Amino acid sequence: MRAVNLKAKRQGWIALGAMTALAALLFYFAFGFSGGNFWLKIAATALILTVTSLFLRPPVPGGLAFRPKDLALGLASAVVLWLIFWLAKGVSAWMFPALADQVGAIYAKGQGTPQWLIAILLFLLIGPCEELFWRRYMQAGLMERLGPLKGWLCATGLYTLVHLPSLNIMLMGAAAVAGAFWGLLYWRWGRIPPVIISHAVWTTTAFVVFPIP
Repeated sequence: MRAVNLKAKRQGWIALGAMTALAALLFYFAFGFSGGNFWLKIAATALILTVTSLFLRPPVPGGLAFRPKDLALGLASAVVLWLIFWLAKGVSAWMFPALADQVGAIYAKGQGTPQWLIAILLFLLIGPCEELFWRRYMQAGLMERLGPLKGWLCATGLYTLVHLPSLNIMLMGAAAVAGAFWGLLYWRWGRIPPVIISHAVWTTTAFVVFPIP
C-alpha cells in the first residue's frame, strides 16, 4: 500500500510538472510571437490547459455546480479587485512613472479585435478556463502536496512567471495580485464557481467595460 501511495504521489508531481511546462510553452507562444490574434491565442491557451487538466483531474459530482451565493460572492469580489487595481494604478503612476507606458501596452494588444469579441472571449472562455486550470487543478494539487499556504504561494508564483514572456513588469505585477486574490478566494471557500464568476466579470470589466488606464 505504501508503494502504491508513493507511486501515485510521484505521478501527481509529474503531472503537475508537465502541466506547468505546457502552460509556460503556450504562454510563451501567445506573448513571444507577434503573429496571429493575441486574444485568440490566449483563448486557445486557456482552452488547451483546461481540457487537459479536466482529463487529468476529473471534476467530482456537483463540484462545478453553481449556487445562488456563488453569484453574490463572485460579483462582490470582482468589484473589490477592480477597486484594488484602480487604487494601485494611481499609486504606481506616482511611484513608477517610467512604467506608465507598460499599462497602455497591455491594452494595446487588443487593437484590431472588436471589443464585443474580446468581451465574449474573456467572459465565456478565458476567465472560466483559467480558473479551472490555475486554481482548480494547479493550486488544488499543490495545496494537497505542500499544504494550503505553500500551495497557494507556489500556484500564485507560477501564474505570475508564465507571464514573463510578455516582458511587461506591470502585467506580471497584475498577474501576481490577481492570482493571489483569486487563489485566496478559492482557498477560503474551497469552491471554484464563485472564483470563475469573479475572474470572468473582473477581466471583462477591466479590459472592456470600465478599463483601468
